[in-house]
Amino acid sequence: MEFVDYYKILGVEKNVSQDDIKKAYRKLARKHHPDLNPNNKDAHKIFQQINEANEVLSDPEKRKKYDSFGQDWKHADQFEKAGQSNRPDFEQSNNRDFTGDFDEEGFSDFFESLFGTGRKRGADIKFRGQDYQAELQVNLKDAFMTHQQTLKLDGKNVRITIPAGIENGQKIKLKGYGGPGMNGGPNGDLYISFSILNDTPFKRDGNDLYLTVEISLYTAILGGEVIIETLDGKVKLKISPETQNGNKIRLKGKGFPIYKNEDQKGDLFITFLVKLPSNLTQKQKDLFLELSKL
Repeated sequence: MEFVDYYKILGVEKNVSQDDIKKAYRKLARKHHPDLNPNNKDAHKIFQQINEANEVLSDPEKRKKYDSFGQDWKHADQFEKAGQSNRPDFEQSNNRDFTGDFDEEGFSDFFESLFGTGRKRGADIKFRGQDYQAELQVNLKDAFMTHQQTLKLDGKNVRITIPAGIENGQKIKLKGYGGPGMNGGPNGDLYISFSILNDTPFKRDGNDLYLTVEISLYTAILGGEVIIETLDGKVKLKISPETQNGNKIRLKGKGFPIYKNEDQKGDLFITFLVKLPSNLTQKQKDLFLELSKL
């Protein structure tokens, strides 16, 4: 029979802990489960090999027998004896490696004759479904308020609520909306990454917004009022006389809502850009000339 190493099958060292054996088995069983590999002809055999290795190594008593029996499995008379009595002489060799050959159904002759246990213990383990990853694009205006969007998953429409204040690159989890579980296991989760598209004049930095507002030269010099459109509606701004180009003001609480606490908002910072007049009439030019002489 072909030499097969249970430790090698699970990808672990011989002195590995029982917990590590359990972790290695779960990882491999999930990866090679036939239902997840429908186009892989070898998946069924690999899965059964993994189950057999786990059946022996996860049981401290069976693992001890496995480690003790060693390479003497090749002796036919000892196999026959093990098959008849199920009590081989473990005293005859110590600290040696045992290997077995997998038959068509995936369990070695030695394994069945020695332990005589159930065949598909691993097949009864519940497997959690696969997690799904998705990306959702949201406009900055939409991200400003809590709203709902509909996603299509596996042909089904799923309506999700997106809290106000969601940030670019932020990821949220929808529990149970991933792939279906196996053998009664729970569904996986759906992870949604958000990409915030900005087609507004605002720039966002965290919960603060930044906006550049143009004002005329006359308004900058004499003062006045301008009405601006914010994401939260129109706001009337009072411009102080002699406002300089690049001056900034802060509108407290007019920024972006805080995620899952939309009653609180950041601030809106406005930078004034003084726009110089163009296409002046001769009279206007004469007036500027007169001003320059004062």
